[in-house]
Amino acid sequence: MMRICITGATGFIGSHFSERLHREGHEVVGIDLCAPSPGAPLSRFIHGDIRDPVAVRMALEGCDMVLSLAAAHHDFGISEATYFAVNEGASQVIVDEMDRQGITRVCWYSSCAVYGDSAVPRDEAVAPRPTSPYGASKLAGENVFREWSTRGGGRSALVIRPTITFGPGNVANMYSLIRQIASGRFFIAGNPTNCKSLSYVENLVAATMHLWPLQKQGFDVFNFVEKPDLTSLEIAQTIAVALGKARPGPQLPLWLVLLMAKPFDLMTALTGKDLGVNSMRVRKLFVWETKFEAAKLKQAGFESPVPVREGLRRMVEWWRVAGGAQKPVWRQPPAAIQPLKS
Repeated sequence: MMRICITGATGFIGSHFSERLHREGHEVVGIDLCAPSPGAPLSRFIHGDIRDPVAVRMALEGCDMVLSLAAAHHDFGISEATYFAVNEGASQVIVDEMDRQGITRVCWYSSCAVYGDSAVPRDEAVAPRPTSPYGASKLAGENVFREWSTRGGGRSALVIRPTITFGPGNVANMYSLIRQIASGRFFIAGNPTNCKSLSYVENLVAATMHLWPLQKQGFDVFNFVEKPDLTSLEIAQTIAVALGKARPGPQLPLWLVLLMAKPFDLMTALTGKDLGVNSMRVRKLFVWETKFEAAKLKQAGFESPVPVREGLRRMVEWWRVAGGAQKPVWRQPPAAIQPLKS
């Protein structure tokens, strides 16, 4: 049995990891800005900020390994300084405290956003060229762990780069898409053929559990991407079928959907509030391609146990049974470091 600290333990991915590690007999210690739900399988919880050395010291005390998931990652309402303070600065706090306590093994979650304008195919061999503060801060965080791992002494850093992650319990992007299709207020913009690489959470957890024991020392990085890739239209159609609908919604010209999004752009600019719909998100869904490769993961002996379409069906089923009553919650770290809570 190992004692494993999870940063971001009460989040979507962190909750899935906590449950699996607990089932496998490990002791799980969590640190997060959000309190755990009742019955969460955590032996100890630190209600704190990973930018706070005191909170991190308390969380890592007596642990054998660290699984660091906490991040600043949403596309609205986070300053560039906060992205770097959380994704890079807190990573330095973590490795410094690991050294103080003699912990030599860490798995850190980066993102496929580090690729940005990188050449295709976007695999681990290509040089990252991030185009957003989020992607740039994640690459900076990777470099913290890369540099730390070069100090030797058995230090081992495994970095995972997932793409858009979905599954039961997720109340972010895919949740919003399911809700829109179910409500009948969803429009298909143009005739989209853009690929949207996805990560199903159960497979992502399984891949991490497969790779981590193989990482004995040094630094390594893996993309996590489901194959085959689906287009945005295929994703919407798969969700519609799972909801018992003949189609996701009416098909309109792209220019018309972008025009319909203009009032939301204006209201967001005036109020500073995220209304969930804007021109950028229309383009992200129906125009921009986010396709990544994961041949390195396959070469390491991992195959996703749940096909991506089945993962979508499972999330829709969760949404129909329990998730539909929930509201999307954007877990955004504040600009200032939050004090420890008792």
